[in-house]
Amino acid sequence: MMSFGEIIRRAREEKKIILRKVAAELDIDQAIISKFERGERKPTKEQVLKFASFYDLNENELVIAWLSDKVVYDLAEEDYAQEALKAAEEKIQYIKSKKNE
Repeated sequence: MMSFGEIIRRAREEKKIILRKVAAELDIDQAIISKFERGERKPTKEQVLKFASFYDLNENELVIAWLSDKVVYDLAEEDYAQEALKAAEEKIQYIKSKKNE
């Protein structure tokens, strides 16, 4: 499973677009995009959607990669990460069921 940064880097390289051009088109600093690609900085959801549109990537898949990266970076070093994820999944299901009532 690829990270958000790996996905956008691969898309850029496949389209043979230089970083400077991406930065100009998306109005995001070139150094920041480079950090996104290397996983050193996390984009906002708005920026994720810009990348999806620019590279013609599946928006849902890119957002899922971005969200999963956020979770992994927050929990990777925690001893109870998997248990916390299971509890969070149950809470999400509970909240969604309450909204549908």
